[in-house]
Amino acid sequence: MTRLPRAIMFDLDDTLIHAYARPEAAWLAVAEELAGAIAPLVPSEAAAAVAAYARAFWADPDRHRLWRQRIGEARREIVARALPALSPDPAHRLADRFTAWREESMHLFEGAHETLDALKAAGVRLALVTNGAVESQRPKVDRFDLARRFDHIQIEGEHGFGKPEEAAYRHAMAALGVEAGETWMVGDNLEWEVAAPQRLGIFAIWHDALGEGLPPGSTVVPDRIIRTLPEILD
Repeated sequence: MTRLPRAIMFDLDDTLIHAYARPEAAWLAVAEELAGAIAPLVPSEAAAAVAAYARAFWADPDRHRLWRQRIGEARREIVARALPALSPDPAHRLADRFTAWREESMHLFEGAHETLDALKAAGVRLALVTNGAVESQRPKVDRFDLARRFDHIQIEGEHGFGKPEEAAYRHAMAALGVEAGETWMVGDNLEWEVAAPQRLGIFAIWHDALGEGLPPGSTVVPDRIIRTLPEILD
């Protein structure tokens, strides 16, 4: 515990809570659930088409920035474009059910509360830094009892800036009263929680919860890789 930093910034989705990983399986689940509504489309083919379009949709940084605070609308847009043969009503039902299914399936990663509590007991200053709209992110903070575990909570929709903008990290560090060399960042996104923080001199820990390893040819090299949150305490 003596090697811990003065402060740690945590991402929220797919870092502290299992939220959006493996979208292909999620799209298949809701497509099969609504098989009658989307007929004659085959659920497995429809799900594959939507998942493929969604990957391309979110891979564009500018489009991601534009839509990430309107996630429900974005999913309707994705389904409409991926399945042009589907009329608006079933397309909206599919997109909205996916959003609801994701919300219902969210859960804390094992050891999340215990890790945060141990860090706080050790005197580490903690910040939660998450992108997205306040309407979607603040309920997660409440639902998973996270507010009391952090010294600073920073939601993009409440502040007007988000990762990977430098302001997101600098603002959080200022709120905690620390410098970059005294700070760790923990998250699942290689650009937002590893590369961007590293450029500021922050020690970056990549949470590889699925155990898939770095993507082939990745130019981003985390300072540390963990599979589970309690590993931070090792």
